[in-house]
Amino acid sequence: MKILFIADRESKALWDYYDKSRVKDVDLIISCGDLKKEYLEFLVTMVGCPLLYVHGNHDDRFAKQPPEGCTCIDDKIVTVSGLRILGLGGCRRYNPYALYMYEEDEMARRIQKLRRPLKKSGGFDLLVTHAPARGHGDLEDLPHQGFECFNTLLETYHPSHMVYGHVHKEYGATSFNRFLQHPGGTTLVNAWEYVILDI
Repeated sequence: MKILFIADRESKALWDYYDKSRVKDVDLIISCGDLKKEYLEFLVTMVGCPLLYVHGNHDDRFAKQPPEGCTCIDDKIVTVSGLRILGLGGCRRYNPYALYMYEEDEMARRIQKLRRPLKKSGGFDLLVTHAPARGHGDLEDLPHQGFECFNTLLETYHPSHMVYGHVHKEYGATSFNRFLQHPGGTTLVNAWEYVILDI
């Protein structure tokens, strides 16, 4: 399945200068958060395939005005053409009033609540998050630290891929890696702006 992953920055190539050939044969779009509602609505309409998303830390407005035609997969396991996808949006809490920020133990509890659905589905193939796993593509400052419980999740279920955003390319070459390999065997992908993968 060819999947267009997007996160954090609206791509001019996919919006201002949209060219259908760039997204040829894309079967699914997945947003890893922090993108404008209008951008998601544009892509789901123009590309003509389903768009799934998790919340980024700047997506509070989605609580009242979610993007039309798109499906939120936060705290859910969904299956698309046989691919089992688990969504866990949000980042580490640095603002006490933000909707989609979590302490480490809060994120761990979200995962704990998914134990039954995970057992029923026999695990998952793709983990979609906003924040990275701790120590793998994250930064040392609190807002951009990853979650340790994501490491436990990867080591328990061994999905083929984890795709996230939150750590931007503009932060510097040393902090941005498009592809990493987790010790548990999962390929980690930073979806900043966009990346197309065959999964």
